[in-house]
Amino acid sequence: MSDRLPHEKGFHISWDQIHRDARALAWRLEKAGPGAGGTWSAVVAITRGGMAPAMIVARELDIRTVDTISVKSYDHQTQAEAKVLKSPDAALMGDGTGILILDDLVDSGRTLELVRRLYPKAHFATVYAKPKGRPMVDTFITEVSQDTWIFFPWDMALQYVEPYRGG
Repeated sequence: MSDRLPHEKGFHISWDQIHRDARALAWRLEKAGPGAGGTWSAVVAITRGGMAPAMIVARELDIRTVDTISVKSYDHQTQAEAKVLKSPDAALMGDGTGILILDDLVDSGRTLELVRRLYPKAHFATVYAKPKGRPMVDTFITEVSQDTWIFFPWDMALQYVEPYRGG
């Protein structure tokens, strides 16, 4: 048994890394859509974490229609019951056909499970995936262990750190 708290097994992601990984996700999704030539009709970002990857993927794949769905499933670092706070345009979404739904991470899969019930024919993609949530995502780039806490660049501030052997 470890004395570490769950967030102490950290995986720190820089802005450069999220950009590289989101571009890799775009490459994996290129020509994979159901439209003519494998195109996607729209990107829907799961706020807040999915917004940066969605912006990058939309740019890389030249998708001009971008919307958001706001799902709250965390209170700080504690998972709670997932609920939709804001839905994307209903006329755009339909059953999800041709829609690429993006998030930064699938953890337990509860958020994607809720969104998948709403849009069963959408394609779900995340940059990072944990084993419990992996069945809920169609495409991802990097898998991390379930007990790893990912520190995204939008959650961190740069600050001075004392050298290991003192200053």
